[in-house]
Amino acid sequence: MALYEYVTQEQLSGFDKYKYSAVDSNPLSVYVMHPFWNSVVKVMPRWLAPNLITFTGFMFLVFNFLMLAFYDYHFYASEDGQTHVPSWVWVAAGLFNFLAYTLDGVDGKQARRTNSSTPLGELFDHGLDSWACVFFVATVYSIFGRGVSGVGVASLYYILWVVLFSFILSHWEKYNTGVLFLPWGYDISQVTISIIYIFTAVVGVETWYQPFWWNFHYRDLFTFMILGCSFTVTLPMSLYNVFKASRNNSLKHSSMYEAFLPFLSPVLLFLLSTVWVIFSPSNILNEQPRVFYLMVGTAFANVTCKLIVCQMSNTRCQPLSCLLVPMATVVLLAVTGLVTNETMLIYAWTAVVILTHVHYGVSVVHQLSNHFNIFAFSLTKPSAD
Repeated sequence: MALYEYVTQEQLSGFDKYKYSAVDSNPLSVYVMHPFWNSVVKVMPRWLAPNLITFTGFMFLVFNFLMLAFYDYHFYASEDGQTHVPSWVWVAAGLFNFLAYTLDGVDGKQARRTNSSTPLGELFDHGLDSWACVFFVATVYSIFGRGVSGVGVASLYYILWVVLFSFILSHWEKYNTGVLFLPWGYDISQVTISIIYIFTAVVGVETWYQPFWWNFHYRDLFTFMILGCSFTVTLPMSLYNVFKASRNNSLKHSSMYEAFLPFLSPVLLFLLSTVWVIFSPSNILNEQPRVFYLMVGTAFANVTCKLIVCQMSNTRCQPLSCLLVPMATVVLLAVTGLVTNETMLIYAWTAVVILTHVHYGVSVVHQLSNHFNIFAFSLTKPSAD
């Protein structure tokens, strides 16, 4: 694979000056999870590279996604007689989700414990986190799926976008304030999702489709928790932190245009994908929801990673992601009917998006590894020869 230098010399110089600054005020994280992670990291061998821990945790989420795709490709586990998911799959999904969450919590602690913290490690961690959003949202959808009492594929599409924008809000904050305010919703959602998987294995997925009170279903509670957490906690806290930095004259970007520039590409991505959803001749979201979610989540991760690079290197965010130009062409081909087989088109475009993002990630890791003279997945530095 031919690699490309995505990180500019100006950005490399910015990485040399970078210092990690974060605030975690979530009581669940501070009083429960951090003590647990501190205990876990103590039993880890010192030779275990933090980036390998990060990547392993991410792969647990990918495996969950693939496992549920095998047993419930079209999200019909909720519908009696449509799809059967063995109980052990739900148990495995719960354990893997919690393992991924745990490894995501201990990788930084392992880096500090072994004195191997680098900006590359943080970029690698947060870059994979941005991609992980689609995997845990699409996987848990098999529980609150598209059955009669479930969540429609279009509703889940917009819920996914709420999760994606909630994620990018934290990095938008850091782009403007220099401090990463860790969102409360992440820890709560990961613990809750892990418990729900295990509980589903015990009581059966059918339990979630009975009204829990009057005419309200668990799908309504699922939707309310995500939307409520995003719009009553994550968004207000992000706006407040940026507003407070503005009042203190500590914003890194002086104009409102520069401050909100990171939202341009994500909004355009949302508009393009939504145009495809609304005007699709074959109702592609209904026919191929899993692939469509994967395409959107991967494209979003690519956009977000470029913001994280700018945020960490203290450089200006580029207004338009290059991935959006060919995507506009693909959407045009789909909605105008110039390409009649939309299923093949979404599969082909999803493959292009995934390969593009993987190429970007590998190239950036390779470039920063060379810059910092380290092996990305090792604690040892490369020799001179």
